[in-house]
Amino acid sequence: MNNEFGLRSKNATISTLGLSYVSAAHWNLPLAELIEETIIRGEGLLTDTGAIAIDTGEFTGRAPKDKFTVVDENTKDNVWWEKHNFKFDAQKFDALYNRVTAYLSGKDVYVRDAYACADNQYRLNLRVVTESPWANLFAYNMFLRPTREEILAGFNPEWTVVCAPGFNADPKVDGTRQHNFAILNFTRKIILIGGTGYTGEIKKGIFTVLNYLLPLEKNVLSMHCSANVGKDGDTAIFFGLSGTGKTTLSADENRKLIGDDEHGWSETGVFNFEGGCYAKCIDLTKEKEPQIFDAIKFGALLENIEFYPGTTTVDYSNTNKTENTRVSYPIHHIDNIVTPSVGPHPKNIFFLTCDAYGILPPVSQLTAGQAMYHFISGYTAKVAGTEAGITEPQTVFSACFGAPFLPLHPTKYAEMLGKKMKKHNVKVWLINTGWSGGAYGVGERMKLKHTRTMITAALTGALDKVEYKNDPVFGLAIPTAVADVPAEILWPRNTWKDKNAYDQKANELAEKFVKNFEAYASFANAEIMAGAPKVAVNA
Repeated sequence: MNNEFGLRSKNATISTLGLSYVSAAHWNLPLAELIEETIIRGEGLLTDTGAIAIDTGEFTGRAPKDKFTVVDENTKDNVWWEKHNFKFDAQKFDALYNRVTAYLSGKDVYVRDAYACADNQYRLNLRVVTESPWANLFAYNMFLRPTREEILAGFNPEWTVVCAPGFNADPKVDGTRQHNFAILNFTRKIILIGGTGYTGEIKKGIFTVLNYLLPLEKNVLSMHCSANVGKDGDTAIFFGLSGTGKTTLSADENRKLIGDDEHGWSETGVFNFEGGCYAKCIDLTKEKEPQIFDAIKFGALLENIEFYPGTTTVDYSNTNKTENTRVSYPIHHIDNIVTPSVGPHPKNIFFLTCDAYGILPPVSQLTAGQAMYHFISGYTAKVAGTEAGITEPQTVFSACFGAPFLPLHPTKYAEMLGKKMKKHNVKVWLINTGWSGGAYGVGERMKLKHTRTMITAALTGALDKVEYKNDPVFGLAIPTAVADVPAEILWPRNTWKDKNAYDQKANELAEKFVKNFEAYASFANAEIMAGAPKVAVNA
């Protein structure tokens, strides 16, 4: 091809991907050129802070039911074909891939060489081909960036992502569920995305690949978590579903950020998978999230936001398009980071839950069995919303705090976690950032300053010096005192006016844990099962 431009090695060409007939292939454009291209094409606007704002179109979030894995010799016996993993035929994939490449013929495409995994021992080289320049900017922001010299010397990708949002599949012809799709092929080492412009499909596609390869082939535990490191070199890991405070609580001015979302735990320590952050923007303020707010500058990519009328100032409270407004930016937009994004073995792991029932304690320490059980459970609760008369919380369980991205059975990841925490003498804490004194609508949300104080007490070892009592239903070890935290909030039952109502609700929540775990029980060992709550016969 003579229509390939930009920074690439002399042997690099997209003709090997079946893309010989594109109008032009723009390789590894600098971010300024990607932003300029986005504006020229009428696909984005600069905000008053210098970030570029775009709309992802029909889809403003992931479509987990439209994410597939090709069944082949690699995956047929290894993938857990339940819940979140959907099979796709290899021949159907080949035919669909050919239809996508034909669709891209005559169009400009943007090619990005990148890699995942900050620990070079586990580095996974990537080539991302996108239909739009802003999706290529997303890849620049979110993945790690090879040097100019590495690219020119002959960058060799192991996995390729082809992203064509303008191509809509025909389910009857292509074997998809509907017109959008994200399909992983472990034989061809390709992720094929079409019908959706939501950039998170690119990020989570690679995360899913790593969740398959690292535990199976490298004995590395892949984790959906944030991580930071203290001045003494002590790493802390934070697991938690959306709304539990994972990003907020891992952002600590006294500790340096390793990464905010995806990590591996190897024989030598913890490493970030990514080179950037993909943060929610809903109700963002400088006071609440100063690091994220200040990171939204030139080079950052804002998705599906709205402006204040007549301005280029972002209205972060506006949810007209979606509540899932997002920003991606390279991690160096944050000052307080570790470079490279690696740290030693963790000393503390925090499972964050927003328990809107007001049952779980604000801080408790878990045994290894309980840690594995709660890891597989991945519990939080969301408030039902603002609709009149609806106050009952909604229970959410997501295995390993990232079920949609787990190709293997959840017990595989849980057992690896158990082995590693025992080997490295890691303390695991359950932190409830939710309600106290009653459920949502009756009690009050846990104060952030108290949660921070409890986490700091765990990190500094202050909680090693206090007595503990075990909760009778969940068996959790609850500290009897934490400096600068009111003692009465540590034991949730004490904060409820109606103690019988607490007992009944605690038993109901325990039953939900047990019911959810039925899908995993036949795979779980005795130690994991011993971590289950004790459901009373009569609450």
